[in-house]
Amino acid sequence: YKLSVAPEMDMMEYCRKEWRGNTPVAKKMRKGYEAVAQKFASIRRVRGDNYCALRATLFQALSQATQLPSWLQSEDFTMLPENLLSKYDWIKQWQLKQKLGRKMGELSDEIKEYLILLRKKWKNISEIKGSTAKQEACDKLFKNEEEEYSLYEALKFLMLNTAIELYNDDKNGRRVPVFSWLLFARDTSSNPCQLMCNHLNHIGHSGGLEQVEMFLLAYALQYTIQVYRLYKYSTDEFITLYPNDPEEDWPVVTLITEDDRHYNIPVRMCQETML
Repeated sequence: YKLSVAPEMDMMEYCRKEWRGNTPVAKKMRKGYEAVAQKFASIRRVRGDNYCALRATLFQALSQATQLPSWLQSEDFTMLPENLLSKYDWIKQWQLKQKLGRKMGELSDEIKEYLILLRKKWKNISEIKGSTAKQEACDKLFKNEEEEYSLYEALKFLMLNTAIELYNDDKNGRRVPVFSWLLFARDTSSNPCQLMCNHLNHIGHSGGLEQVEMFLLAYALQYTIQVYRLYKYSTDEFITLYPNDPEEDWPVVTLITEDDRHYNIPVRMCQETML
């Protein structure tokens, strides 16, 4: 199995290897990496397919998980696919990652299986005490392609559920975060059905997550996703938070990107930053 998240490498060593030249872009990237290296000593490279935003976020969330999030504990969590499919017939167009040599069961059973797997893995990893052992468990999980991709299907479905909730809240006159308007202001996703067909179904296949979908992922997981966007070095957007007005009690995961398309993971917080 190839590891989806490469072993850690010294942050500045990685930067020197990747950005050698003297172009303005290379200089800016080096400055960006230097700034990140004030906080994090190392970087782990994430496999660059169209799942990388989901992969990096989930890996970070699991590797620092100490408890099961409340939304994963709720009784009706695993009933989600059944409940949504009974209300919205169009969800039948959901595209699952094809499993070879296996009959496609009922869509809701299939997704339910993925949600149960997500809960089980999150619970198991959060109960591991030492950070080294926790890290090893994450590495092991992200070497198992079958399980790993099933977890991404679960995350995508949770994103769809969150989008439906936000869309309905807005229609019923309840307050919704600004990104929700932006999400449904796109020609290609003016409602949850279009969002699913034109965006969520393509994640991992022909496209990754767009900026506005990073907000959706953050809301679905109830995590703040902090991203060092290196090409925005020396602007207000160098460190971007999704959502930008996070809930106080949401845990934070940190990612690093050079172009808003591919995400890697900064690790090993420097001692003085931890104090």
